[in-house]
Order: sequence, then structure tokens, then C-alpha cells
Amino acid sequence: MALMLMAAEWADRTGHTVHAVTVDHGLRPEAAGEAAFVGETAASLGLSHDVLRWTGWDGQGNLQDQARQARYHLLAQWAGKRGAIAVLLGHTIDDQAETLLMRLARGAGVDGLSAMAPQFTRHGVPFLRPLMQVQRRTLRGYLSDRGQEWIEDPSNEDTKFDRVKARQALEALAPLGLNSETLSRVAGNMAQARDALNWSAHRFARSAVATVAGDLIIQRDAFLDLPDELARRVLVRALCWISGAGYVPRRAEVGHLLQAVREGKGATLHGCRMMPRKGGLHLFREYVAVKGLTCDPGHAWDGRWVLTGPESAGCHIAALGEAGLALCLDWRDTGRPAAAVMADPAVWRRDRLIAAPLAGVANGWQAELGPERDDFANTLLSH
Repeated sequence: MALMLMAAEWADRTGHTVHAVTVDHGLRPEAAGEAAFVGETAASLGLSHDVLRWTGWDGQGNLQDQARQARYHLLAQWAGKRGAIAVLLGHTIDDQAETLLMRLARGAGVDGLSAMAPQFTRHGVPFLRPLMQVQRRTLRGYLSDRGQEWIEDPSNEDTKFDRVKARQALEALAPLGLNSETLSRVAGNMAQARDALNWSAHRFARSAVATVAGDLIIQRDAFLDLPDELARRVLVRALCWISGAGYVPRRAEVGHLLQAVREGKGATLHGCRMMPRKGGLHLFREYVAVKGLTCDPGHAWDGRWVLTGPESAGCHIAALGEAGLALCLDWRDTGRPAAAVMADPAVWRRDRLIAAPLAGVANGWQAELGPERDDFANTLLSH
């Protein structure tokens, strides 16, 4: 609410256009009325207001994590339709401190304990956090001074959520000097350490990682010489770059994968497969992860490949698979293992293979990686 008022005041001063948006996760019956209240306030400020509804919760998994991922996806879609150049989020210094405490409890490493980024890109849309150094009580005072009412989310008092427990723990830790400002400084220090590690990982990737048809090949001996934290960092980013997943695998799972690398064994993780081969670590998409994926030509298949060609009527994009591989007589010329080629995108018309440009059967078709996969090394500099 405070962010909306501030943005409206900024828009009045500068002549820019601001839109307001609320995500209703459909988890509380009161949410619809709260969204209506926000809409009325937005109208009084001269702002448009849209309500986005999420209906994807099936009662399984981590509710807050799924809701967060859905929220960013919905907001990115909304921003694209609105033609917005950025989305502003209301995270505060208190959110930063609570997040740090929760991640400490989970045994997080450098990345997990680093400060929340003041700006980042998700689904191609920039997100900004302009209130990261502001306390909640300051925002409440700002609203009170303007006579603006707000609604407290009742889940903020529900101790079944870890964030609420962290909030209560901060109150108990305050006499020791462990307050939001102190923890925010610690998170900032960790962010500097993270950036230094990312810089080193980027330098390694530039010299020891090659990209071949969307796969990554890491020089095994050079990789084994890396300190554990750098090796883990390179491997995690490689898995995310290939799979397109918006979250990283668990630390213990990555540890098992690193052990397989040291022992010269293959392994699968995060929808990817790692295979020691010809002095390198060949990482590629796991066929099982893409077996059922289809899309129309010209659209992003598996979130990263776009296939275009001369005649697309009646065609669809799907994984090449074992049957398609048997029809690509020259696939070995790619120098890639059969398991990697099977997970490549191919053009099909019903059950007939039309083209497999990455497997040597182009027939006028091209396969290109999307812009977010254009340079693996550069992804190591982002967070």
C-alpha cells in the first residue's frame, strides 16, 4: 500500500504512468475483498488496478514456494500485456532479515545468505525493490501520516509459516543487537563474497566450458582442480542453464553429483544428465524430462529452443527420441552421445519426422537457443 502511494506521487511529479496489480492466490476467502479495497484506493489515486488470480495449488508440495513462483510468472505476463518497463515490489529490510534467519536454519551457503537483489529479471521482465532499506514501521508511519488505511494479512500471525517464526525470533534477538539492520549488513557482506565467487566461476567457464548444441562440456581435470565451492557453483549454474529451472537443486543432491564426477561416474539431476566422456564432463538435457513436451513451430520448446522452417502447417515440435534417432543416419557426426541427441527438439507431422536440425537432418529448418541461453559464462555473473 505504501509503495503504491509513493509510486502514484512519483508519477504525478514526473508524468510517468503507473499501474497497480494484486495477485489473489485463491487461498483465503477474504482475499477478494482485500483486492477490491486495493482497487478502490488505486482509483482514488488515479491508477488502474488489475487482479490476477492463481488457481494452480493442488495441495501438494511447498505452498509458499509454489505461490511465489506463480506470482512472478503472473506478474511478468501482466507486465508484458501492459507494456510496463518494470515491476516494483515492496520488500523491506525486515523481509531481508527474516529471509536470512530462515536460510540460516536450513544450513544455507553463501548464495542463500546473500542480500536479496535490489533488481533482477524474471521471465524477461525487470523487477525492482525500491524499499529494501526501509523498515515496515516506517512505512506504517508514512501511511498513518497520510490517513491511509491498510489491511494486515492474517497469515502474518500464523506460526505454521517459517517467516512468522523468524519474525518472532527477531524480536527475541533484538537485545543481542541482531536486528534487521545488522542482519541486512551481514547479507550485504555475503553478497560481496557471492559476487567474488561468481567472478571466479565466470573466469573458469570462459576457459574450460564449451557449448555444443545446447549441451555443456566441462574440462574434467580443470574442474577437479577447483575448490569445492567453485565446483558446486559451476555445476549448479550449468544444470539451471540447461534445464531452465527457476530454482536450484538441493545442496545434498549437488554433493552426490560432485561425488559422481570425482569417481568418474555418470548421474542425473535437475532434469539433466552428466556423462564423463573424452576427458570432459558432458552435461545435457535428460530425455525423460522432455519426452512429453510439444509446441508449435516458432514457439519456445522446453523454454529454450525455437525451430523455424519452410513449411510448418500441421507440424509440431517434440523430442527426437529413439525412433527419430534411428532415422538420422548421420547423428554421430555431431560428436554428441546418443542420449543427448534423443533429447533434442525435432519437427514432426503426426508420427512422421520432418526435420531434426541438431541431428544432421535440417531439411531447411533451423534450431536456435533463446536469448537467455546465448552465453553460459555470463549467467555466472548474474544472481
